[in-house]
Amino acid sequence: MNTNSGALDKTSPFSRFEWMVAGRYLRARRKETFISIITGFSFFGIMLGVATLIIVMAVMNGFRGELQNRILGLNGHIVIQPVDGELTDYNEVSERVSKVDGVKFAISMIEGQALVSSGIGGNGALVRGLNEADIRKITELSTNIRHGTLDGFGEAEGVAIGTRMARNLGLHLGDKITIISPEGDVTPFGTTPRVKAYPVLAIFEIGMSEYDSTFVFMPLKEAQLYFNSSGKVSVVEVFIDDADNVDEVRQKLNVAIGRPHFLVDWRQRNKTFFDALEVERNVMFLILSLIILIAALNIISGLTMLVKDKGKDIAILRTMGASRGAILRIFLITGAVIGIVGTIAGFVLGVVVCLNVENIRQFLSDLSGTTLFDPTLYFLSRLPADLDTGETLRIVIMAIGLSFLATLFPAWRAAKLDPVEALRYE
Repeated sequence: MNTNSGALDKTSPFSRFEWMVAGRYLRARRKETFISIITGFSFFGIMLGVATLIIVMAVMNGFRGELQNRILGLNGHIVIQPVDGELTDYNEVSERVSKVDGVKFAISMIEGQALVSSGIGGNGALVRGLNEADIRKITELSTNIRHGTLDGFGEAEGVAIGTRMARNLGLHLGDKITIISPEGDVTPFGTTPRVKAYPVLAIFEIGMSEYDSTFVFMPLKEAQLYFNSSGKVSVVEVFIDDADNVDEVRQKLNVAIGRPHFLVDWRQRNKTFFDALEVERNVMFLILSLIILIAALNIISGLTMLVKDKGKDIAILRTMGASRGAILRIFLITGAVIGIVGTIAGFVLGVVVCLNVENIRQFLSDLSGTTLFDPTLYFLSRLPADLDTGETLRIVIMAIGLSFLATLFPAWRAAKLDPVEALRYE
């Protein structure tokens, strides 16, 4: 007895002996089936909680990133609007702005709302007039032409429309699309709508349903004639190198523009939309974190029952010389292993799903016969996922931390167990 006592007294913290005992407690015996079930629920709860949180956060990040790329890929980061006079010197303004440090390029544009129609229907549209050179600078548009070409677009009397608009109106290359503007010619009987038909020269697909169904691009000269804006444009849009560097570039633009103006950046134009996404993202994180918390509470209940069941074993170990610290560490290891292994399994599962999320979506859609990610509702034609390393690491640390905290109370109870009381009725 003394020899064993001395051996146990000399064991270092987290020694092989403590790991061995903890390992035995993790392996269920026939009479401990209920405890093992609770332990299994704890493991799967943490695994599914971590995986779900990683997947949802990655999809939210991807959703926000894709929307931002689409929005800023087709729209300028900063819009210059005229004040106290029309924007007739747009060429000079664009040239001065393009030389500002941090500016990628600037384009002059006419923009107006209209009704577009074909032989089978009609809907509202946003018509934009651009030079051919400027439209080619917008790579989000020029590199996503699905049918037709932009060659000679600046001199042609035709338009480019999105795939969804073409599908809704039953249009193909060469077909005529009728554009109706309420701001037409002024006659003695009032203002008459302007109606003109244009051939479809190109069909593009941005991948954002709102843009593919509402945008119409036409040559700048033709747009000036159509909207009675000869020699002027509506705005000058500025594309910068870093979307997050808007404030610094904006200060430089105020100096370089050289005429009365008003600036609006992409954050102001889309503030409500991106704020709503951020709120939804934070709420989802809090709600899904509860899954991990519930799994951690299962660890508490499972370990508490294990301590109660192993009271005799703990008493024997104490009489053999095991210290309170050794008993504490044995049960800390038992609970921590469940949390750590569950977290690692959840991390692997979450990463695998994120890397194949679009394939999984398509498989589930085919299996159920329904559209699980309708682009008309979610703006995007595919389900994006963007794993953020820092955020994923925080999720893993949070799960391991909660698991470790959940083991403290049962381990403390085990360490405080009085061996005399535990063996009194044995």
